[in-house]
This record gives sequence, C-alpha cells and structure tokens, in this order.
Amino acid sequence: MTALPRTSAQKVPLAMQNSAVFVPHFHWDREWYEPFQVFRHRLVTALDTVLETAEANPDFRFTVDGQMAAVEDYLEMRPENRDRLVALVREGRLAIGPWLILLDEFLCSGETIVRNLRMGWEAAERLGGAMPVGYLPDMFGHIAQMPQILARAGIDHAALWRGVPGSVDGHAFRWRAPDGSEVRTEFLFDGYDNGLDVLLVPDRIGRALGDYARMTAERWGGDPVLAMAGTDHNAPDPRLADWLRRASGEERAITIATLDEYIREHVRDEVSAVVTGELRSHVRGNILPGVLSVRLGLKQRMAVAERTVDHAERVNALWSRRDDAPFLSLAWHKIIESTAHDSVVGSGTDETCDQVDARLAEAAQTARAVRDAALAEPAARVPSDAHLVANPLPFARTALVEVDVVAPPVGAALVATAADGSTHSVQLISQAPTVLSDERMDASQLERVLRRIHRRELFGRLIDHYELTPNSLVFHLAEVPTSGPFDLLILRREVAEAAAAHPGEWRVLTLEEARATALVPVHVPASGLASFRVAPSERPAAPSTTLADATATPRGVSNGLVDVEVAADGTLTVTGADGTVLSGVGRLVDGGDRGDSYNYAPPARDVLVSEPVETTVDVLEKGPLRSRLRITRVYAWPAALCDDRDLRAERTVATPVETLVEVRAGEPFVRVSTSFLNQSADHRLRFHVPLPEPVTVSASAGQFAVTERGLTAEGGWGEYPLPTFPASSFVSAGAATVLLDHSSEYELVDGGAELAVTLLRAIGSISVNIHPLRDEPAASEIPAPGAQDLGMRIANRFAVLASSAGWQGADAVALAEEFRGDVLVTRGTAPGGGDLPDDATGLGVDGRDVLVSSVRRVTDDERGSGTEVRLAAMSDTGSVVRVTGSFTQATTVDLLGRPLSAEAEAEAEPSGDGLELALGPWEIRTVVLR
Repeated sequence: MTALPRTSAQKVPLAMQNSAVFVPHFHWDREWYEPFQVFRHRLVTALDTVLETAEANPDFRFTVDGQMAAVEDYLEMRPENRDRLVALVREGRLAIGPWLILLDEFLCSGETIVRNLRMGWEAAERLGGAMPVGYLPDMFGHIAQMPQILARAGIDHAALWRGVPGSVDGHAFRWRAPDGSEVRTEFLFDGYDNGLDVLLVPDRIGRALGDYARMTAERWGGDPVLAMAGTDHNAPDPRLADWLRRASGEERAITIATLDEYIREHVRDEVSAVVTGELRSHVRGNILPGVLSVRLGLKQRMAVAERTVDHAERVNALWSRRDDAPFLSLAWHKIIESTAHDSVVGSGTDETCDQVDARLAEAAQTARAVRDAALAEPAARVPSDAHLVANPLPFARTALVEVDVVAPPVGAALVATAADGSTHSVQLISQAPTVLSDERMDASQLERVLRRIHRRELFGRLIDHYELTPNSLVFHLAEVPTSGPFDLLILRREVAEAAAAHPGEWRVLTLEEARATALVPVHVPASGLASFRVAPSERPAAPSTTLADATATPRGVSNGLVDVEVAADGTLTVTGADGTVLSGVGRLVDGGDRGDSYNYAPPARDVLVSEPVETTVDVLEKGPLRSRLRITRVYAWPAALCDDRDLRAERTVATPVETLVEVRAGEPFVRVSTSFLNQSADHRLRFHVPLPEPVTVSASAGQFAVTERGLTAEGGWGEYPLPTFPASSFVSAGAATVLLDHSSEYELVDGGAELAVTLLRAIGSISVNIHPLRDEPAASEIPAPGAQDLGMRIANRFAVLASSAGWQGADAVALAEEFRGDVLVTRGTAPGGGDLPDDATGLGVDGRDVLVSSVRRVTDDERGSGTEVRLAAMSDTGSVVRVTGSFTQATTVDLLGRPLSAEAEAEAEPSGDGLELALGPWEIRTVVLR
C-alpha cells in the first residue's frame, strides 16, 4: 500500500496503528536573519520547486505554512504561475491560508489578529480556497481568545507547537477560550519538523519511522503518526514521494497529505484533554519571552499604527462621504505584515528591523491621510477661527485639547465658547515670540525677501498686512488674516518703487500676531463631533461646579480624585479616590542583561542600580485644568558588560532620567512619562510599583481578554521559566493598575510585593550560543548592535490608577481606552467669524467592561453599505450592551463577515432606543448596522 485514500471523509480504523502521515511543507519566516527581499529570492526558488514536484507526481501534497503572505510574495514575482497554483489548490494538493501572515499574537491587538485572519482567508478564497485549520506552528505562545477567534470564523481545528502545558500527553487536545469556545488542536509535540529526522537516510526511512513510532507510541492513541516533513526556508526534496512510496509496506503504511487532510481524514475528533486559556508554558518548548521587551521602538510604532488606522476607519465610516477602503486595506496589510513572529518581536538583524520600522511608519502615514481627509469634511463647516474635535470612542467624554490661539491682551483672559453658547475656562500653557525675523540689508536685496512669499504664505503663516515706509518693510502675519485680500504683484511693484526711491540700508521686520498655546476642556458626544472657539475676554468663564481644579505644589499635584506627592528620592506616593495609597511608585531599577533578543539573562555577578545620585523637581503647570511636575533623577549606570559577560563594567555613565507627572481635572489616575538618552549597553531598566500588600495574582488586558497569572511559570524544557508576561492595554496587581500606551512586559517581583514594568531591554545579538537561561540557541549568534538603542531617546508613557476595587471596580477597560484614544483636533476651514455647527453624535455603546475594537464601513453586494461594529465583553459575567446611532437594521456576522443564522439576526433587531445585545462572558460579537 503506497497511500491511503485522500478524497474520502472516512476515518482510518483505530486499529490501524502502524500507519504514518507525512505532511510536506516549509516554514517561511518572511524576514529574520536576512531581510525580506533576500528571503523572497529563496522563496521563489522554493515554490518553483513545489509546483514542479506536485505537477510531476500526483501523490505529492504541500502545505504552504498557513500564511498567504508567502503566496502573495511569490505571485508578485511569478504572476505567470497563478493558474498553475490555483489548479493545485482546487485539486486539494496545495493547502494555502488561512492567515495572511504567521504573527506574534501578544504584540498586536486582537483586532489586528481578526483582520489578519480575514485578509488571509479572502486572499486564499480568490486562489481556490483556504485551509480551514488555524495553523500556528512557531508563535512564541498563544493568546487565550484564539479558540474563539477561530471558532467565530468557522474554523474548528488548530495546530500548534509552543506553549502547551505539561498536562497534555497526547497529540491532540480541546483548546477552550474564556467564553467556552473550543477547537480541536493538533499538538506538534516535537515541533513542525519532526519528520525530518526520519528522512535523514532515504534508504532507511522505514526503520527510522518504526523507531520514532515506538518511542512516541503513547502519544498517538491509535491515530497515525504525524510526520511534519519540512523546515525553515527550504522546499522538500522532489524525490520525497518516491522515497516514501518505497518505504511504505505491510509493516507500516505511509500516506502523503496536507495538514488539513491529516486532521480531517486520519484522526479522531474525540479527544479528552482540555486546556483553557492562553498557552505560555515552557514545559515542551521555548516560548522566548524576551521578545516582549527588546527593540522598544517597534512595539511603540505598532501601537501607533494600529491606533491610527482604527481612528481612520471610525471617522471615515461615520463622518465622510468617500470610501477610502483601498487605502485602509493597504494600511492594514502593512501592519499585519509587520506582526510576523520575527518582525515586530525585534529578533531580526538591524536591517530587517529597519524595514519593519519603515513599514509601520508607512501604515500609519496611509491611515493618517484617510483620517485627515475624513475630518476635513466636517471641518469645512467649522469657521477658521475655531476648532473641530472628533471623539473616536463610543462614549461621551470631556477631553483636554491643546490648540494654538491668539494670545490675550494684558489683563484679559481666554475663554472657550462651545456651539451651545456655554463658556469654559482655558488654561494658558505658553506664549510664542512675536518677532520672527529682524534683518538689515541693502535696498538692492529686497527682491530676495519677496521670494520667500508663496501667494500669501510666509514662514508658515499668512500675511495679514504690511507696512512700507522709507527704508522699512514690516510684515504682520496671522494664522487667519482679517485685513481683506492680499496681492503679491502689487507688493512687488511697491517695493521696487520704494527701493529705487530710497537706496541704502533697509530694515525688514517680520512680526507674528501674539500667539499662545491654550488647554481647552471640550465635551464631545459618543463617537461624535464638537467645535469651539477661543477668544479673549475681560472676564474668565465661571468655574466648573462638577470638577475640582488640578493643582500643583513644589512637591506634588492633585485634582480631588488623585493626589501625588514626590518623595526625596523622586518616587511618588499616589493616593486614589477611595483612599488607597501606593508608595514608592516609579522606583527605577537598572540591571545588566547578558541575554539576547529572545531571552533576558542577568549576569552572574549583576549590579543593580536603583538609587539616583541627584534629584530635582520643577513645577511646569499649576492648573486649573492640568498640573505637571518634572522630576529629574541622575543615575550612574554601568556603561556595558565586561569582556566577562557575567560582570558589569566599573565605568559608569551619568544618565538623567526625566519623569513627567501629570494630573488632569476629572481623571482618577496620574499620567506618568519617562525619558532619557540611553548611553549604556547590555542592560534592562524597569519601573516599579510597590503594592500595599503582597499579591499572588496579576491580570493583564490584551487581545479581547483579561488574563490572570500567578507568580511563577511552568517550566521543564530547556528554557528557564521566567514569570515575565505580556500586557497590552493595562496590567493590574492588587490595588495598582497601570494603563499602558503599547504592548509591554511586566513581572510581579519580591514575592508579589511589587509590580515591575520593563522600560528598556538593550542587547547586542539576535541569539547567543551559550545562554544561562536557555539550553538551545534560538538562532545563529548574529550581531544586532541596533538593539542596544545606544544614543536613542527612550520614552515611555503610562498611567497609574490606585484603587482597592481592582481593575474591574475601577473601570480599567474604559479608562485604558480613554488614556490611549486621544481625541482628534483640527482647525475649521469655513470663513472665520461664522456660527459654530451643532455638536453631532455618532455611534454610542453603553455597557460595562465592553471593548469596542472596530467601527468601520463595509459594503455587501446584496445588502449594500453598512457599519461593522465589533464588541467584546471584557469580564467573566458578560454584559448587556446598548448600541445607538443612525441605523434601522442590525445583522450579526462572523469574524469573516458572513451573516449568521436567521435566529441570530432576529436577536439583533434594533428598537427605537437602539440595539440591545446580551454578550456572554468574554464573548466577541460582530454586528453590521444599516
């Protein structure tokens, strides 16, 4: 027998234990120790070989790594082979998809994961159909909600390697998400290349396979042995099918199959082992947790790109008449490409990481163009002496915005007026100089000055008027001119005549109207628009009766909800609204790191630096809307590791670290940002938050879930199980919750007495051959000097929330969104002096602990255009959600956008008060509103 039947859905009898299924494949890291284009050159050669092999041998099957990026990259170079590839896909001999790219699940948002799956699925469908298996072969651990994401896309099988706990002893288990969704999961026990050892000597495949089957017999439970026949960046040998045909016989039947065929035709669906939640165990393979914190800049740029495209989609869907779907799709594609598990993680060479950086920047720039174009439409109804504010979040909020305005005369105040006529106090932040240039030149040179003028623009402002007197030319600039039309040709003629009449030295003075930066409180409806105008007033607006002022003293800031005092060492004592006190917040601890991009490792004789040699405090703003302090702490950090990498150098570098401490009226948390110029190599810096009482559990939010973790991690393989964990939007431990700006790494230290958040991990190699906390090299020992971040300004921003009620009682889900999701501000473009347009409300979502991860325009050939909204219940009790807005129909869809059953649609019928949805615990729900 040379092959088992492949077209029948009939399962192989369990009694047939002496069988094996080989799955030819490759694993394709799109970029890693070589940049993308270098690897693509190898990819084209490899896939050429795969197509030729499959066409020459009908028994051959191939699985293209579960990611469409490899197929797209290939067809861009080989478009003439599209029909050949499609034919193999339709015959079931080439398995493609379902992902666009094999991602790092913890270093992007849950929404990015959904878009990855959807874009990959759609790309595969255009080429003959997607493999309905959630193939996740090499990710560095797996998120808790992945089973629900797969199940809600209609995928009921997964296959993976890393992170599976020691409780699983078979080759399959039921993987359960927090909401109860399950997928049958094939456990690639020995990795995605376990079949290669069997193939080392082609003439002895039968013997080697028999040895492997006997060694692993307890794992299979009567199912055929799965032999994954492939590795990184190489096509299988074209002779593979012939080798296996010769090796197959009565003793052991061998089949060649795709991964999908193995799972659906050769194994049992029934498995007893169940694993719930995230997979981050070290017991069966390395999960390389150091990637969470290396190359900080990539993590920050990923967050910026995701946030920008999200906001662009929302304002485009709600406030623009133009459909910019092609641009948004491009932005998403570049973000998803960058999530690859050797891309955003920062484990590649410097040139690879530079490309990822540029790709994320391009994604953000593309999305920004869409966002700004969408805002320009409502801004056209706002006078040019006023500003438009857009709220990207689906709940009303009062936000503080900084705007550039005309400075008030001496003795006058600035007042903001809203569309309803209400007035608000304004906090003056700074005033700009009015003299932009003061020059003296000969009359013959005046023409050179006029060349600076472009129609009416000069030095980034507009010429309001000018004064031309003998030997003197004075320009008066304004952001919004009020003096009527300006004619550049008349100015040129007048200057030429004056220069001829008055030769000699001239003075040219360029003056700007007195400008100021003002902080303005603006109430904006849910997903809505508001406008305001700031103007001088003889009397300030009446103070708010609902919010206490933000205040500052030389040693602290306060706003009535949170109080912050600065200790002598520069740490903070934070007192929350309920009286909870966190002391010593912001203690910085710097230690050596002799590890690599994959794993942190402390030197054996480490030197920890936690005390500054000098501390100063400056008051920057005193309120009433915002108060700020700047704490400058100077540390003596070792310059690097010694030649003996288990010791830090004696030479130290004086490094000032600036910490900006800020409270805003109405906010229950303190905003904190740190900044320093990194002049040290081979080190890790962490921000510590001591807890009132030691805890045994932490919780972090990310990818549609809040995941609880203990003080330890499960070990047992060749990697020390450091309990450093990922967090995306916040991390909480006891009475302390830290709201985050980007994906970060944290750890509970000192027996659960302190929460430590990593600010920087600086290393110099992709992998090191000898690592004290990891037995096996993760890659070659390739230098990566850019990962030291030397000479780079390292900035982090977050917020600290003190509450004995924990993250749920303190509404951390909503506060994290408010902290990360700043309002969008632009100047109006209608003629100045006109009336402000009425505020406008967009989409509203009212529900406790509910995350709205996406609001975007979608178009269906049958149903027309609509607004797709994705919600997730971020609690174990679920939530009743009310959605309001301009719609009359609501359709529940799956994560691929396909309408669900009629019953589900009926459940989502809106009433006159909006749409009410009952979300189960941790449920992800997607509805399309029309």
